[in-house]
Formats: sequence, C-alpha cells, structure tokens
Amino acid sequence: MESSIHDVQSNLTWTVCSKWRENPEGSIFHLAHILLFLGFMGGSGFYGLLYMFTFLMFGFFCSTIWAWSDVCTTDTFSWTFALFVVSVAQLVHVSYRLRSVTFDKEFQDLYNFMFKKLGVSLTQYGKIVSCCEGDIHTIEKDHYFAMEGKTAIDKLSVLLSGRIRVTVNGEFLHYIYPFQFLDSPEWDSLRPSEEGVFQVTLRADNCCKYVAWRRKKLYLLFAKHRYIAKIFALLVRNDIADKLYSLNDKAFDSHGFRYDLRLPSFCHVPVPELEKTDAPAQVPEKSKGTMPNESVP
Repeated sequence: MESSIHDVQSNLTWTVCSKWRENPEGSIFHLAHILLFLGFMGGSGFYGLLYMFTFLMFGFFCSTIWAWSDVCTTDTFSWTFALFVVSVAQLVHVSYRLRSVTFDKEFQDLYNFMFKKLGVSLTQYGKIVSCCEGDIHTIEKDHYFAMEGKTAIDKLSVLLSGRIRVTVNGEFLHYIYPFQFLDSPEWDSLRPSEEGVFQVTLRADNCCKYVAWRRKKLYLLFAKHRYIAKIFALLVRNDIADKLYSLNDKAFDSHGFRYDLRLPSFCHVPVPELEKTDAPAQVPEKSKGTMPNESVP
C-alpha cells in the first residue's frame, strides 16, 4: 500500500516537472534579471559602487514586484524585498561617503588635472590632501618663493594659479605654470636624509597660489602607502622631463640649429639669457677641436 502511494507521488512529480510552464514569466521578471546582470558589471571605487548598488536596487525591486504578483512565492518575495532594502542602505551609505570626500575648488582642480588621470581614488587623494593639511599658500607679485643659495629644500610644492619666473645668476631659464611642480628638480636631487638649498631663484610674475607638502610628512605618507609614493615619483620625474624639454626648445646655436641640453658639453657652456618673448637664444660655439652634436628642429 505504501509503495503504491509512493509510486503515485513520483508519477505526479514527474508529470509536473517534465513539462514547461505554458506561459513564460512576465516582462518584470526578465527586466529584474537584466538589471541584476548590469549591476554586477560595476567597477571599483565610489562611482563603481554607486553604479552597482543602483542597478541592484532596481533589480531586486522588480523581483519583489514579480514575487508579490504570485501568492505562492512568499519566500521569494521575502528574500528579494530584504535584498532590495540592503541595496538601498548600501547606496545611501556610499553616497554619504562620497559626499564627505569633497575638497575646495583648488584641490578639486588639482585632482582633476594631475591625479584623476592616473587612477588615484578620492580616498587616496584625501590622504594626500590631509598630508598638507588642506592649506593653500599665496605669493604676491614680485615676491620670492626661493632664492638661490639661501632657501632650504624642505618641501614639495605645486603651483595652482599664476606664473613663476625661474632664474639662475640673474639669467632667465623658464616659467612655471599652474599644475607644475615648483621644486621638482630639487626634490628629486636629494635623498630623504639629505639637506640642500635651491640653486635657482623663483619669483612670482603675478599673484600666485600653491600647495606644499613638508618633506618629513610626505615621506611618512610614502612609507604607509607605497602606491602614493609611486604616483608622486611618476609626477615629479615627468615634470622634470617637461622642464628639460621646454629649455631644449628655446636653446639654439649661432647657426640656428636647436642645441640639445642633454649633451654633456652643455654643462661647460654658460647658460644663455632667454628673453621674456621666448626669442631663440644664442649658445656660444666651442673651440675648433670639438663640435657639439646638433639636431635639426
């Protein structure tokens, strides 16, 4: 008797499960899973989390509506509604954190121009801003940021606005423009334990603003966050290369050919005076025995 009842139940189960439902699930069911699929395609970072939890919220909301329409899916409704609530809570939490990581306009512009393109997250950038205590310094027109042979190299600075004139022995070298380092060659020339002074003079052509990180505090930040140390190393060396090439574009010899500053012979030639108009400068030729390599522009 018991075996016959078991056979009947097995036959009923096979009859139900061996056939597809006559009507497919509604559009809300499919929309929910599309939204869930898109949600799991989100990336990392604050904006990636916002993207992910937004789609998950709408996906679980559609699943909740679908489960509510079927009285036989109480468990499904409970789970999808709970996951919908969790997604909403996570979305609010991430939005609050994103709003709390905001900066003044000058620091936001600095992030957009220098750090964002390198993939630095807002939280990592927040540590960089905290290292300089969020201070923005001002230099009045014709005032000095550094004087050759006198000013100690004790910080790393980035110009935010204005223009800085760089001279050596009274001769013009080049300008420093916004979002360029003021002292990248000096920073890169010293080890953390070494001390030194500027070999050039930096004077403001107009009212300037800049941000500065003290050496000791910045090296402590590098010790804790190796990724930030690599970012600064990349930015500083790229800035030095840009300054060298800007000098290289302005140096010409008596024949009108561009003089390559990277040649060792340049170290023994007096620095030419480059006028404010950026006119080509004349580089003295060496004695007959040696001729510098020349490159046609």
